[in-house]
Amino acid sequence: MIRDQEVLNQLVDTIHRFVRDRLIPAEQSVAENDAIPEDIAREMKEMGLFGLSIPEEYGGLGLTMEEEALVAFEIGHTSPAFRSFFGTNNGIGAQGILIDGTEEQKQKYVPKLATGEVISSFCLTEPDVGSDAASLKTRADKDGDHYILNGTKRYITNGPEAGLYTVMARTDQNNKGAGGISAFIVEGDTPGLIRGKPDVKMGQKGAHVCDITFEDCRVPAENIIGGKEGQGFKTAMKVLDRGRLHISAVCVGVAERLIEDALRFAMERKQFGAPLADHQLIQAMLADSRAEAFAGRSMVLEAARSKDAGKNVSLDASCCKLFCAEMVGRVADRAVQIHGGAGYMAEYAVERFYRDVRLFRIYEGTTQIQQIVIARGMVRDAS
Repeated sequence: MIRDQEVLNQLVDTIHRFVRDRLIPAEQSVAENDAIPEDIAREMKEMGLFGLSIPEEYGGLGLTMEEEALVAFEIGHTSPAFRSFFGTNNGIGAQGILIDGTEEQKQKYVPKLATGEVISSFCLTEPDVGSDAASLKTRADKDGDHYILNGTKRYITNGPEAGLYTVMARTDQNNKGAGGISAFIVEGDTPGLIRGKPDVKMGQKGAHVCDITFEDCRVPAENIIGGKEGQGFKTAMKVLDRGRLHISAVCVGVAERLIEDALRFAMERKQFGAPLADHQLIQAMLADSRAEAFAGRSMVLEAARSKDAGKNVSLDASCCKLFCAEMVGRVADRAVQIHGGAGYMAEYAVERFYRDVRLFRIYEGTTQIQQIVIARGMVRDAS
């Protein structure tokens, strides 16, 4: 739901120019140095990008889901590392607190996330626990007015930089399922919280990931999100609808960028006496890519509007994530193919994006998890 079209247009236009003039020219530097320049990070904070989806009463812009999707389309036109840097604060880093946290927790932590003063991370995945998140082993044992956390979390986005972690840990050791899990807010300087060495990844240089280990890490009992044990897994699942729609929108934006690059190359590059774009097999790849990106954009906007209308969009969000994550992979493959040998060279952005987009099919729930969610939802709705 768009609240003020003129104001939204100004925001989207500002972000469009920021992506074009500041982020795209910095892409290669980020890839080579595996770091986002400090001046760009500062500009992101000044623009309010860390608080896009955080309500205005906590210092954010309070975008609706549809408005956020339109912004994410623009952000997707550049390296995913930029989005990853501020995206967690808007998504899984803040949404759990916003959805299920106490008012005291919201007031204490969320404003700092909205300004980017504090970077956040979400700790769910473990060395032996990925898609089967309800089987996590990190434990939180009550000790007076504190809990003692022990365990290791893996592939934690923004882990090396974060100052605030939402951590899923098992508070009921007799309950091995989802009901035994609680969500904790853990400050980054808490003794016993250990950041591992940043992982070396296939792509998305500039977006940092590492293990987070808890060794007798004492966390105040008041830092359980919502103040109640056993609600952590439910909290984690609640943030997924928005997160999956956001990632889907980013996938659409990346696909549109890849199509623009491939089309430009096809119009400039000549083979057999004519531009590549005049050859029908090249046209077919361009056309398929354009049609799929349009379908993805339409799906995301439809689901976003439904969410803003208060409807349950869990199944639709999974449909979007499934389609858009797979779609951008196909578009990236075609973009490399259209570039030919040049597409395999680091000189061209399509080579980097080809590696970057592979991750979209894994996080926020793998493609296979989305298939399961969708199928189970269909059966449930038909019963």
